[in-house]
Amino acid sequence: MIMMGHFALLVFLAFASMQLLCIAADHDAAIFYDSFEEPFNGRWIVSDKDDYKGIWEHSKSEGHDDYGLLVTEKARKYAIVKELEEPVNLRDGTTVLQYEARFQNGLECGGAYLKYLRPQEAGWKPKEFDNGSPYSIMFGPDICGLTNKVHFILKQKNPKSGEYVEHHLIDPPRVPSDKLSHVYTAILKPDNEISILIDGEVKKKGNFLSAQDFDPPIIPAKTIPDPNEKKPEDWDDRVRIPDPNAVKPDDWDENAPMEIEDMEAVKPEGWLDDESEEIDDPEATKSEDWDDEEDGVWEAPKIDNPKCQTASGCGEWKRPMKRNPAFKGIWNPPLVDNPNYKGIWKPRDIPNPNYFELDKPYFDPIAAIGIEIWTMQEGILFDNILIAKDENVAESYRDTTWKPKFVVEKEKQKAEEEAAGSDDLGGFQKTVFDVLYKFADIPFLSKYKLQILDFIEKAEKQPNLTIGVLVSIVVVILTAIFMLIFSGKKQPRVEKKTEVAADTSNDQGSSGEKPAEEEKEEEKENETGGAAPRQRRRDT
Repeated sequence: MIMMGHFALLVFLAFASMQLLCIAADHDAAIFYDSFEEPFNGRWIVSDKDDYKGIWEHSKSEGHDDYGLLVTEKARKYAIVKELEEPVNLRDGTTVLQYEARFQNGLECGGAYLKYLRPQEAGWKPKEFDNGSPYSIMFGPDICGLTNKVHFILKQKNPKSGEYVEHHLIDPPRVPSDKLSHVYTAILKPDNEISILIDGEVKKKGNFLSAQDFDPPIIPAKTIPDPNEKKPEDWDDRVRIPDPNAVKPDDWDENAPMEIEDMEAVKPEGWLDDESEEIDDPEATKSEDWDDEEDGVWEAPKIDNPKCQTASGCGEWKRPMKRNPAFKGIWNPPLVDNPNYKGIWKPRDIPNPNYFELDKPYFDPIAAIGIEIWTMQEGILFDNILIAKDENVAESYRDTTWKPKFVVEKEKQKAEEEAAGSDDLGGFQKTVFDVLYKFADIPFLSKYKLQILDFIEKAEKQPNLTIGVLVSIVVVILTAIFMLIFSGKKQPRVEKKTEVAADTSNDQGSSGEKPAEEEKEEEKENETGGAAPRQRRRDT
């Protein structure tokens, strides 16, 4: 047993030694690597440009003892650069670009991409590093508004025109939507293949020379539309035209109003014509410090007229408006096929003067790594920036530097989600019940109110029935709507004054399918049963 224990110890020590040797070998194989375990001052240069006021900080990743380069303030521009000891030739074999980025406050609006800069002979200085500094590759996550992508942009010189053109990878991966550490890898292979990995998993593959993978294509099109050719004036590209032989019908009245008074409407019984909806508050008194000269003539605040509480309505009654069956609107002739249609015009193609061929992209060498971003959020952490010539080296770094952190963060996230799950469910159910109680008060569902309330009470006693109750109530509502539409009976016009009806009428808007005025009148008719709702005078 003792010999077995010694043997196990020797095996363990041998394995540990091999791991250390592998890690050391990987470090030797890396062209550039920065773990940010040491402060960045003196190694990275912060831009002195006036626009870049963001403060960088040497900080631990949240929940770890591992350090990184931290964006500390929101709504700031940041620029920092690290020169390489020697430029990296991207045309020679495989090149791997890899680094970690963590949005510690979650995704909001910020970039976390790197710029791999051309040599300074291209026209830039470290202390003046900004968004105009010439780069060869831009790579990494960027999210704000409609933008959500892991950029890969190659900036290449056109050998014909001499101009540098940005070529964007088409359909790049999306940025992971969490607060965890993620590792981003771009692998450039000598056969022109480009692979984008997130957390070691391939998310996008493409070919540098394929027109389907980069926009604009790295190799230009052989032909282009002639920029000097213009569409002839007599070219008719209208597929359909108004029928020139059509005549407006004699009975078409363009001046007929959209709505007319509903002459069939009858004033509800018990309507109090001589009563106002609101009256002066009899209990209100003018305060002692009220000055009529400075404050104006004092008026008592208004309250709801108690006589109107039990009446069908107060004030002057007016017939509601309804859709005018004679309304037809402005007459327009129908469309017919255009006999002179010549098709969609486009200029003829000519040889592209800037066309050229390449066996592989012309990559400018990388002489520095820069981070130049404008972000609306803080808490973005950069770590473990690597340039290597071997995919296995990059994989080893992912396994030893990123993966242990990610596993810890993932477990913590899972525990927090499980702990919050029950609370979220309870809050969800409470919201559902509140909405269902409001449904029960809808006037056209009054016939089913007791049934709906019974469903809700059962669900509150047994929360696991919430989904079943929702289904049951939806069935009830659909039944009510079906009966309302197909019953063939006109609904009685009853004015019911409730505070809820008055408030909801103010919140409703146009559906987009009818004019706003028509929508409002229909809302009034639905809520008041044919009578326009009383206008309320609010305290000022």
